[in-house]
Amino acid sequence: MKYLSAIFLFFLFSVTAICQNSFSLKDSLRGSLRPERNYDVSFYDLDVAVDINNQSLKGVCEIHLSANEALSVLQIDLFEKMNIRKITEGGRELKFQRSYDAILVQTNLKKGEQAVFKCYYDGKPQVAKNAPWDGGFVWSKDQNGKPWVGVACEGTGASLWWPNKDHLSDEPEKGMEIHITVPSELMAISNGNLSKVTDADKTHKTYHWKVSYPINNYNVSLYIGDYSHFSDQYTALDGSILPLDYYVLSYNVEKARNHFEQAKKMLEVYEHFFDKYPFWNDGYALVESPYLGMEHQSAIAYGNNYQRGYLGGRIPENLNFDYIIVHESGHEYFGNAVSCKDHADMWIHEGFTTYLESLYVEYLFGRKEALKYLDSQRSMIQNKHPLIGPRDVNYQGFPDSDMYYKGSWALQTLRFAIKNDSTWFKLIKGFYNTYKYKNIDSETFFNYVNNYTKKDFTPFFKQYFYHAEIPKLKIKVEADSNRTRIIYKLIAAEEKLEIPIEISIDGRVIPLEAGTKERNIEFRKKFKNIKGVNNQSLVEVLPIEN
Repeated sequence: MKYLSAIFLFFLFSVTAICQNSFSLKDSLRGSLRPERNYDVSFYDLDVAVDINNQSLKGVCEIHLSANEALSVLQIDLFEKMNIRKITEGGRELKFQRSYDAILVQTNLKKGEQAVFKCYYDGKPQVAKNAPWDGGFVWSKDQNGKPWVGVACEGTGASLWWPNKDHLSDEPEKGMEIHITVPSELMAISNGNLSKVTDADKTHKTYHWKVSYPINNYNVSLYIGDYSHFSDQYTALDGSILPLDYYVLSYNVEKARNHFEQAKKMLEVYEHFFDKYPFWNDGYALVESPYLGMEHQSAIAYGNNYQRGYLGGRIPENLNFDYIIVHESGHEYFGNAVSCKDHADMWIHEGFTTYLESLYVEYLFGRKEALKYLDSQRSMIQNKHPLIGPRDVNYQGFPDSDMYYKGSWALQTLRFAIKNDSTWFKLIKGFYNTYKYKNIDSETFFNYVNNYTKKDFTPFFKQYFYHAEIPKLKIKVEADSNRTRIIYKLIAAEEKLEIPIEISIDGRVIPLEAGTKERNIEFRKKFKNIKGVNNQSLVEVLPIEN
């Protein structure tokens, strides 16, 4: 135990610099890969009983792991609100000590040694004030007064309700088993495939689910309610069949049958641009949830009330699709299959998936409609903070939606800068397939683009991802009766930035290359109307100077 105390002192001193930036020891314990986290999780086996009346959990979680280095202390994460009753390994009960939401376990693992730690726990998990944006459980009732329970924990962390290594960089490569015990009159749904249902006692049943792919901890979820189940199937381009499972409240079956038909078209679109649905063997599922939505892997939370758009709005009036189905399912590709390894790079999840929405529109309705769709989101971009946040602190301080909309527009601007749609689509498909089932950072994508295009886009990435402000396009016009000279430049933080721009001259749009030094183009003619155009790139067009 003395060694554990020394560890706390080491933690305290090692985060001093971080704390000076308003991050705490608690943030560092959760967000950084400490020596005590130098192990690799291969498999989780979670068995949890849900007491709905008391809003509490009781369970045991097996953590199958391999030590990357010799470990005398190992960190497991579980929120302070929850109680660890016992931890065993190889039949031996281990000593442990808590530091905030971290459990420091005394052990003696050799480098390369494999072990199974069993964590026995219980408690009342954090309740979400506004799920899914605020992490925690939702204890609600359906319109018939029957219990309806869910949990969403992205950002906040899966350790709010079950013990695990709560860091985005480590997913169990062999998947997970999830066993949920609930009152017999209710159904419990989780990720992957339902393998069996057993009687726990005379009044409770246990639902056994199995995930066969790596999975983000925050994607592990449960849904409890008076559910009805129906199924469908999607035929891929190669003729293979993907089972589609839908779990909806008992009184919404007919409504859902009609509304969820659009899921097949969505799967077709994403297969066209990237590849087949990435969690094929676990199936695709939509589960009606007591909150708006969440990309829980192979069991997507759906709470959009069978409406178009986002609760009936947000998308252009001439379009008719369910935003939650399209967006949350897009996360199966970016967020779930290709995952970031630190919350600082969460734009990889949200920016790519928001961009996928525009590809959905482009596939079904054409390029012009896709640009209109993107333009409808432009007003939500704030440009007050960089897209990439601080690392190693489980950063959740993004104050706006820029990781969604600016991230999407940065990708659209990159597409415009590459100037070849065939190259662009091969690039993003290749990137996805190269890093499917892997955890990456922003630089992984940046390097991939530079290598694929054989062009250095580093100034572009620095400008759009590490600076808050976007480039400004400054245009000055000098004209007389038979001559027009257009002088233009970018105002940007990155001096080496060069991107294509467009200028409209009496309604005719001409493409030009712009940098931070003045350039000009001259015509032997006077024009009535000259203006900058930014419908394909994220630049701010300043008023014309004459």
